[in-house]
Amino acid sequence: MEKIVQAISGILTDYVMVFTLLAMAIYFTIVTRGVQFRMIGEMCRLLVKSGSKNNMPSKHHHHGAVSSFQAFAISIASRVGTGNLAGVATAIAIGGPGSVFWMWLIALLGASSAFVESTLAQLFKVRGKNSFMGGPAYYIQKGLHKRWWAVTFAVLITLTFGFAFNTVQSNTIASAFQECYSFPRIWMGIILTVLTLIIIFGGIKSISRFSEIVVPVMAIAYIILAVVIIIINIDRIPHVFTMIIESAFGIGQAAGGAIGAAMTMGVKRGLFSNEAGEGSTPNAAATASVSHPVKQGLIQALGVYTDTILICSATAFIILCSGMFLEGHDGIVLTQKAIDSELGGGHNYGSIFVSVAILFFAFTSIIANYYYGETNIRFIKNNDLLIKLYRLLVGAMVYLGAVCSLDLVWGFADITMALMTLCNLGAIALLGKYAIRLLKDYLKQRKEGKDPVYHSSTIPQIASETECWD
Repeated sequence: MEKIVQAISGILTDYVMVFTLLAMAIYFTIVTRGVQFRMIGEMCRLLVKSGSKNNMPSKHHHHGAVSSFQAFAISIASRVGTGNLAGVATAIAIGGPGSVFWMWLIALLGASSAFVESTLAQLFKVRGKNSFMGGPAYYIQKGLHKRWWAVTFAVLITLTFGFAFNTVQSNTIASAFQECYSFPRIWMGIILTVLTLIIIFGGIKSISRFSEIVVPVMAIAYIILAVVIIIINIDRIPHVFTMIIESAFGIGQAAGGAIGAAMTMGVKRGLFSNEAGEGSTPNAAATASVSHPVKQGLIQALGVYTDTILICSATAFIILCSGMFLEGHDGIVLTQKAIDSELGGGHNYGSIFVSVAILFFAFTSIIANYYYGETNIRFIKNNDLLIKLYRLLVGAMVYLGAVCSLDLVWGFADITMALMTLCNLGAIALLGKYAIRLLKDYLKQRKEGKDPVYHSSTIPQIASETECWD
C-alpha cells in the first residue's frame, strides 16, 4: 500500500503541483505588483491594530464573530506544527540543505496567492449561526456558480485536513514522545483523541481562544531557542548559507537530479507548512470581522512569512548547524537530535523541549484542521448529525495517525493536499480579478486618508453574491 501511495504522490506533487503552484505564485506576484513585499508595513499595522481591538464597524459586526487577530491565530495554529519541526527536517534529510532555499522561495512568492485566496474568502463569506463562514467552496459556488467544483473542493479539504493532516500531526507527537520518554504510541493516541474530542465539541470560539493563547507563546519560545543556538554557532552561519545555495542549484554536485530533489522537497514541505495557495487558510480568514476584505488578505499573507521565514528557518538552521542531517535521522527525531547535539552536556533537554513544543504546535493544528473540515461539511449539507459523525471520525484518525507508519501517513497527505491545491488554484486563477479590484479600492481609500470600508456596490456585478457587505 505504501508503494502505491508513494507512486501516486510522486506524480502529483513532484511535477503537477510544484509547477502549477510556482506558476500561480509568480502570476499573482506580477499582477498585484508584489503586494506581499510592498505592503509589509501595512500588514504589521493591521495585525497590531486587530490584536488590540476589533476593527470592524458595529453595523457590520456579527454577533459572536471572530476577531481579525483570532482568525489569524487559527490559521497560524494550522500552519505552525508538524511542517515546521518535522516537515523541514524531512525535506533536508531527503532533498538536502538546498530544499531550504526552495522553501523560502515558495513562501516569498506564495504569499501573493495567500493574499488573493483570503481576500476572496472575505468577499464571498456568509453568516453562520455563531460566526462568519467561508473559504474556497463558498467563493467557487458564489463567484463561479459551479456547485460540483465547490463540493469537490469541500470533500478534498475535509479528507486532507480533517483526516490526512491530522494523522500526520498525531504521528509526529507520538514519535516525539516515544523518542524522548519511550512513551507508548497507543497511549499517546488515546490521550490525543480524548483531548481533541473535548475541544472540537466546544465550537469555533473555543478553538480561537485556545489558538490565540497557546500558539504565540510556543512560537516565540521556539524562535528564542533557535536564536540561542544560532548565536552559539555564529561562526558556522556563513557555511550554512553556502550549503543551502550550493545544494539548491547543484553546485559542486555530480548529478542534476539533486537539484530536483531539493526543489520538490522544499516546495512540498513548504506548502505543507505555510499552506499558501492551498485553499485552507481562507476558511479561517473568512471568519474574521473586518471593514474591508483586503485587511484580512494582508494579515493572512503575513502568516506565510511568520510560518516559513521565521519558524521553518529556525528549524533549518538548528539542523544544518548541528550536521545531524548526515546521520540518517528523519522527521521530528532529526530535529530533536539536532537540538540535543547543539545544547550539549550529554542531556536530552532538546528532545524534551521539542516534544513539548510539538505537542502544543501539532495539537493546535489538529484543532484548526478539524475546523476547516467542519466548515466545508456544513457547506455540503448543514446537518448536526453529520457534524457529530465527522467529529468522531476525526478522533479515530487522530488515534490511527499515532500508531501508523510515517511514510504511509505522509504519502496519503501529499496526495489529498495536491488535489485540493490544484482545485483551489484553478478557482483563484479565475476569480483573482476581484481581489485585484479590491486591492485598488483599498489603496485608493488609504491614499485619501480613510480607514477602508467595502460595500457590495463597489463591484455591482457580484453584489448579490456578497451578502455580508450590504
